[in-house]
Amino acid sequence: MSHFVITGANGGVLQGAAAPNRIEINDFVKIQDQFSLYIQALNAMFKTPQSSSTSHFSIGGIHGLPYIQWEGAGGTHPVKGSQWSGYCTHGSVLFPTWHRPYVALYEQVLQQHALDIAKTYQVDQQSWLTAAQNLRAPYWDWATNTVPPPEVISLETVDIITPDGNTTSVANPLLGYTFNPIDRSFPSPYKYWQTTIRHPDDPRSPNATTDVQALTDDLSSIQDDITSSTYSLLTRVHTWPAFSNHTRGDGGSASNSLEAIHDEIHGIIGGQMGDPAVAGFDPVFFLHHANVDRLLSLWAAVNPGVWVTRGPAEGGTFTISGNAVIDNNTNLTPFWDSQTGFWASSETTTTAKLQYTYPEFNGLKLDNPGAVQVAIANYINQQYGGGSVFSSLRSTGPAISLLAQPPAGSGAAAPAAQGTAPTSTALSAVASAAPAVVHPFASRGGPPHKTETEKRSTSAPNVVHDWVARIHFKKYELGESFAVLIFLGEVPADASLWRTSPSFVGAHVAFVNSAADQCANCSEQADIVAEGFVHLNTAIAKRSGLSSLDPSVVSPYLQENLHWRIQSVDRSAVEGDRLPSLEIAVAATPLTQEPGSVFPIAGEPHYHHHITHGRQGGSRHALA
Repeated sequence: MSHFVITGANGGVLQGAAAPNRIEINDFVKIQDQFSLYIQALNAMFKTPQSSSTSHFSIGGIHGLPYIQWEGAGGTHPVKGSQWSGYCTHGSVLFPTWHRPYVALYEQVLQQHALDIAKTYQVDQQSWLTAAQNLRAPYWDWATNTVPPPEVISLETVDIITPDGNTTSVANPLLGYTFNPIDRSFPSPYKYWQTTIRHPDDPRSPNATTDVQALTDDLSSIQDDITSSTYSLLTRVHTWPAFSNHTRGDGGSASNSLEAIHDEIHGIIGGQMGDPAVAGFDPVFFLHHANVDRLLSLWAAVNPGVWVTRGPAEGGTFTISGNAVIDNNTNLTPFWDSQTGFWASSETTTTAKLQYTYPEFNGLKLDNPGAVQVAIANYINQQYGGGSVFSSLRSTGPAISLLAQPPAGSGAAAPAAQGTAPTSTALSAVASAAPAVVHPFASRGGPPHKTETEKRSTSAPNVVHDWVARIHFKKYELGESFAVLIFLGEVPADASLWRTSPSFVGAHVAFVNSAADQCANCSEQADIVAEGFVHLNTAIAKRSGLSSLDPSVVSPYLQENLHWRIQSVDRSAVEGDRLPSLEIAVAATPLTQEPGSVFPIAGEPHYHHHITHGRQGGSRHALA
């Protein structure tokens, strides 16, 4: 049989980029021609019979249920020894790269529908064909805006220009996908839900509906945590295992992995998005994963030469045995790159090969990794840097901003604090910084701290401590998705109010398949420990009244005010004795800022085990 080969979308105007741009959804909804084609193309994918391998249902089902072969990849049943029957590679070193051709497949099919639709336009058809050629899957940058635009979560209809040239109000496909029919493989409650649901008002009910206001409120509540986690990921994590997945081992960074941050978005949206077996059916899945892929591109740019390393398969997939060792050359099934083979991580180091890129890379000389590294580092500082929080407190030295200055000799102005400049300004800063850079950073693949030619400061640097709550638990211990929530201050008695409470800081989510037949396999993965971090500095600055982040000041405050709770998928409280593996410990990482440094320089994290020791779910570390 012939196979559907993933090439990515085709054609388009480059405009100084290696390939046409994916565009952030808040900007994308304002581009009338592309948005009009996108909405119609989504509807066309939705209407494609579910039995077709290029339908929304079949592509969404690659991720998990209905656990069937796609386009002849693998056998007719999951490989022997696998404890997970979907194709997706969660919890392993392949997590970021497997999703790269996955989103590209969706993008490719979406664009083909857009091209077909553009050919039906009766007015200015050529401009519509050009718009279709430029069309790429938009991304949702939740690290900047955790609440997406109304077109994604609340508008029942959207206005588009239809082929007759008129502006027409049409049903909004971004709100959800309607199954036709509901697949027989779906467990409860999904077997009752005709349409995908987000933040269900009653998650276990056959009659659940989306609670838009609660979803909006909960998404708003995690903005500080998501932004801090993203900045820390991009600036302090420098090894592939620590970057790629949520299993234990942070590489000494006291920072979340890309997958752990991704898990929190899945968990807070809930509904199908809260369960890996059915998450791929919600259209917001691909907005979410396009941004996950974008963060992979940003991280790779500031860590040149660092890519997929060997690691365990962590339970396996439809085609990978649970005890397999995987690496850069492992087949990313079911994504064919030809009629005879599959994409591998080694082929996905650049997005241009799949015919897309991101605006942050426009105008950069991609054959000069050092220049790209500096430019993207400055962009990361401007877009996600937390300077305003740190400068509000004093540590062992004068109050400082951890939003770094550009490298000496770059000729670029210091980036503004987070939130003071729009994306377009940030991109201008990137473009202006890149041409002036001559030397790459001294530590290839390590933190982009100082240029090779610059002398280190001889004066004592300012130090600010970055406080985190590290969360460990056995991922499958509850047999379904759940979250561990961190608070500073009083915790409401009503669990439904936890995430919107002023004391709520952030959460670490277990993104777990809840299907009964798959949970039977969880016993074989019972000892897999997931790791996540909740960053505390922003909350300390806002709520504590403290004037310093020094351990002598913060430690007693946290010992009195830091609390945690476990919450199930239905937003109810979970008693601590049901999750005996839970261990929460508090760490402080000293960060210094020196002239010429691009990112804050992180020292070794120091764990203050006494803060949580002796409480249920607290540190088990023996105190001195």
